[in-house]
Amino acid sequence: MKSLWQATSELPSFPHQHGDICTDVLIIGGGMTGLLTAYLLHQQGIRYVLVEKGRICSGTTGKTTAKITYQHGLIYNKILKSRGLEAAKKYLLANKAAFQMYAELCKNADCEYEIKDNFVYSKYNRKKLEDEITALDKIGYKAGFCEDVAIPLKTVGAVRFAGQAQFNPLKFVSEIAKGLNIYENTCVREMEEDTAVTDFGRIYADRVVAATHFPFINKHGSYFLKLYQHRSYVVALENAQKLDGMYVDEDRLGMSFRNSEDLLLLGGGGHRTGKSGGNWEELRSFAKRVYSDSKEIYFWAAQDCMSLDDIPYIGEYSAKTSNFYVASGFNKWGMTGAMTSAMILRDMIMGKKNEYADVFNPSRSILKPQLAVNSFEAVKNILTISEKRCPHLGCALKWNSAEHSWDCACHGSRFAENGIVLDNPANGNLK
Repeated sequence: MKSLWQATSELPSFPHQHGDICTDVLIIGGGMTGLLTAYLLHQQGIRYVLVEKGRICSGTTGKTTAKITYQHGLIYNKILKSRGLEAAKKYLLANKAAFQMYAELCKNADCEYEIKDNFVYSKYNRKKLEDEITALDKIGYKAGFCEDVAIPLKTVGAVRFAGQAQFNPLKFVSEIAKGLNIYENTCVREMEEDTAVTDFGRIYADRVVAATHFPFINKHGSYFLKLYQHRSYVVALENAQKLDGMYVDEDRLGMSFRNSEDLLLLGGGGHRTGKSGGNWEELRSFAKRVYSDSKEIYFWAAQDCMSLDDIPYIGEYSAKTSNFYVASGFNKWGMTGAMTSAMILRDMIMGKKNEYADVFNPSRSILKPQLAVNSFEAVKNILTISEKRCPHLGCALKWNSAEHSWDCACHGSRFAENGIVLDNPANGNLK
């Protein structure tokens, strides 16, 4: 099940680790976040090593819908109400800076980078859209309101951010990864203080960045409470609709639309990992009804880490772990989230103050409604009787008939039918 990006891109390959290594910075995880962090440190002449347990970008980065935008659903009214005007401004400016960095890097990369307007629509709740426009006005950003939305759904309008972008993420990665100090097929089995233990030796580092999608160390940071994971599905259709823009429902369970050359990428069918949902069948049913002459060329699924308050965790892994950093919880906006993380972590590693870092501080309050939901799911699944148990924290696994995998509703680990781990935080196969 290859994504469009995986089927049309060729990534460079890298060796595995050979013997013990000493370095200034160890980056664990070879997705977009880890690679961008490595790239920015490389530009500054800082000594680093990046290790990836498989091939680079074989996880969520290779399965994204690849929208580069600082319009993350209807986020700005939420931040304005929960954390105030200054935090909302900083969130916007941090992601805008990330967007501009992509624009610079994509000038020299053959990665299908295109400027497109982005639209967040609602099928039922016009007031939520109007409230977002009002919040953006207070922040100082002028968004547009669209009455007519060019997708085959009945909507009550959309909030438009002009001049956003889309690209092929793996073609972009193939350009920036050249010359980086990367070891593939090198899994970090455990951390001993500032030392990583792999199958090929040890890596001694002054600073460590966990860019592993879901943070893998449980004794610090309480990420097993602060994060859950969400599956979403995509079909790439030939002979469907040509859109001049990117569209996404403000409802997390809604649908998204964007083109890649002659293909329409239709997304949706989402659900919390370990739960049931519409998956590809929902998308195929919609395509059959609305795009009756279309043909499915590719299909794939992605998994996203969701934070308690819709803001990523970027910075020190915990208040007790100086020189150990994390980036996670991008809430389906992984492209700008990855770049924002890389820019903040670069500055922290260099001892520079980043003016936006406090908004993303991983040690901020966890007293949010989603915490109760996450806690309930964890307790329920730990107490559920099941032969298959997740090696991460012992939760019951549920069979995912659409994808033929064993999935954990507590924290989102997934395993193939034969027990091979597919998605973390589990760091090993089923026994």
